[in-house]
Amino acid sequence: MQYRKLGKTDFSVSEISLGTWQVGGKWGDPFSHENADQILNAAVDSGINFIDTADVYGDGESEKAVGRLVRSRSEQIYVATKCGRQLQPHTNEAYQPEVLRKFVEQSLRNMQLDTIDLIQLHCPPTEVYYRPEIFEVFDRLKEEGKIRHLGVSVEKVEEGLKALTFPNVCSIQLIFNMFRQRPQELLFAEAKRHNVGLIVRVPLASGLLTGKFSRDTTFSADDHRQFNREGAAFDKGETFSGVDYEVGLEAVEALKKVFPDQPNLAPVALRWVLMFDEVSCVIPGASKPSQLESNLRAAELPTITEEQMQQVRAIYDERIRPLVHYTW
Repeated sequence: MQYRKLGKTDFSVSEISLGTWQVGGKWGDPFSHENADQILNAAVDSGINFIDTADVYGDGESEKAVGRLVRSRSEQIYVATKCGRQLQPHTNEAYQPEVLRKFVEQSLRNMQLDTIDLIQLHCPPTEVYYRPEIFEVFDRLKEEGKIRHLGVSVEKVEEGLKALTFPNVCSIQLIFNMFRQRPQELLFAEAKRHNVGLIVRVPLASGLLTGKFSRDTTFSADDHRQFNREGAAFDKGETFSGVDYEVGLEAVEALKKVFPDQPNLAPVALRWVLMFDEVSCVIPGASKPSQLESNLRAAELPTITEEQMQQVRAIYDERIRPLVHYTW
């Protein structure tokens, strides 16, 4: 495992880390703490030291599992969680400093920890990024020892750029993958200039970039890859990176020709993300141990050649860019 610095923090984080949206099992199933414990402990055993969760994952059960892991291990494990998505309706007006404080305090209770290493605003409406009082409350929480650092999780490049104007923002979590390449054009350079770390989520485009899906693949009714393709429940960009499923399948077939010696495209897709030095870490999820093992294989792959990087870019430019590039 290789480690990279996370922005302004003193955290040296595993470049392949773990997101826990599905750590309790596959989409739609009840949260399994046995499954979560198995994956989380295997992750730490492999050298992963950065775990990303949120108060809404498994309705708090993911946080409980992560907290139990941290309390049971002797290794340094950095915990990142998020707040804000509990708000219903999820509007700018609903974001209030005291409400966010209560969310942070509830996360501490869920995890039974004294301090959260990194608290992140969880994809708030764009207007929230123009309200200094929202960011100031986290300075108070830091003074009280309840958090160590603040980050944001964004949907749009615009939101990431605006977040950079707040000095207490140490990290930006964003979607970046072979099907979502816009962030590298401006946001990456600006984040580096501000010494803000980049945490990459959805690196496999909801599994599309594993190369294992086909037109015959089915998803359960409770799986966002079924019900959120048009953004019915939350931002469409979180599901298959906003790419039309059929278009994505065709683009994956083209990618397979660029990497013909790789039967599993997932490690290649993760290695591609890590080719960008501005990225602090990538946080693919895993709903079973075999998926974690697949993700970790990215660390063993050789550097992607410049020719292959250009070919990936060409596939994006031809098939994906016209459809989604300026949306996020």
